[in-house]
Amino acid sequence: MLTRRTFVGAVGAGALATSTLESAQQPRRPKLAVITTEWRDRSHAWHMAERFLHGYPIEGRWHRPPFDLVAAYVDQTPKNDLSRARAKEFGFTIHRTIAEALRMGGKTLAVDAVLIIGEHGNYPVNKLGQKQYPRYEFFRQAVDVFRKDGRTAPVFNDKHLSWRWEWAREMVDTARKMNFGFLAGSSLPVTWRMPAIDMPFGAEVDEVMCLAIGSVDSYDFHALEVIQCMAERRRGGERGVVNIQALRGNAFWKAMLTGSWAKGGWSPELFQACLCRSQTLAQPATFSHRLPTPQQIRAWVKSPVAYRFEYADGLKATMLLMNGLVGDFTFAARIKNQREPLSTLFYLPPVPNVTYSASLMSKAEELFTTGRAPYPVERTLLTTGLVAAGMLSLATGGQRVPTPHLAIRYQAPRVSTFARS
Repeated sequence: MLTRRTFVGAVGAGALATSTLESAQQPRRPKLAVITTEWRDRSHAWHMAERFLHGYPIEGRWHRPPFDLVAAYVDQTPKNDLSRARAKEFGFTIHRTIAEALRMGGKTLAVDAVLIIGEHGNYPVNKLGQKQYPRYEFFRQAVDVFRKDGRTAPVFNDKHLSWRWEWAREMVDTARKMNFGFLAGSSLPVTWRMPAIDMPFGAEVDEVMCLAIGSVDSYDFHALEVIQCMAERRRGGERGVVNIQALRGNAFWKAMLTGSWAKGGWSPELFQACLCRSQTLAQPATFSHRLPTPQQIRAWVKSPVAYRFEYADGLKATMLLMNGLVGDFTFAARIKNQREPLSTLFYLPPVPNVTYSASLMSKAEELFTTGRAPYPVERTLLTTGLVAAGMLSLATGGQRVPTPHLAIRYQAPRVSTFARS
């Protein structure tokens, strides 16, 4: 006889079975660990790690990554630290060591992806002026867990790989040897462009330039990534850089007056193309829509820096940091058999939109999801080496530095990877 009690029990058991079945059918969400130097307002962890907590706008919609940020290691905690508040709000654990974070406090690797953010914080500066962020050390500690536990996970490294070239090379070689996905770099190559153009794939290119802002050992890296993400698409692919010379102060102004690369400077045509793409071009008081004169440029720019470098196939490149003249990043190139330079602005929207970091984390998400880098990490290996060589040239009074170690060969993807919608 079916009593009310047996009926309710049967219904409850059926509901439990259905719930258990539905739970079993739901795919397990991958787990992400964040390893960062510090996590505060406007820090790179604020820009990047938080994309995996509450999502980001992309292509006109709000995207929520299919990952759970479950663990973090935060090396330094200033007074305005946000990591503790974020951990409480979103339910992840901050661990005492990188190994504990990757194992989620257990005995074996327990995460499916690792986001390394080695930017900001109080770290030593060496005699060349390089801030010794522990990106390599963070990477090595993650790799130690991989080796001991017999399993790996894709790793994204924010910005350049290390202040020391040998360590950067080791990081790329280690990822390749252990066969895990590895990606690094700047947000500039993947942000919006105005106009939305790329270097034609397979183009024959004579000279390239980026006009930018900021300081060396920091923004120079972003400007070099602007150049490299375009230059790598040229005919024959990437074959590396053979030398670099850094100029500052009076040496910069003398080089600018020469009027050409062959005479020790750079192309005035490319420089003007970069100026004309800028949305922040300086103007004299009470004027607008004016092309600054050489005299005005020299008056406004107090500490200019140039990196002039030459590729193995003969391509010439110039990176210019000119604070006071512009406040953005523009690019120009002279392509063979084309009368006008190719030029564009690498657009960086202001806070709070900051689409550029969202675009970069979309590439990190692609790496974490597929296990494959959407563009070659060799790009950032090369720009890492260029930053280090440029800093060495500056420290030696602008001497030309041979770079045989930067004979880095790779082929860029044919499909463009910058944001277009």
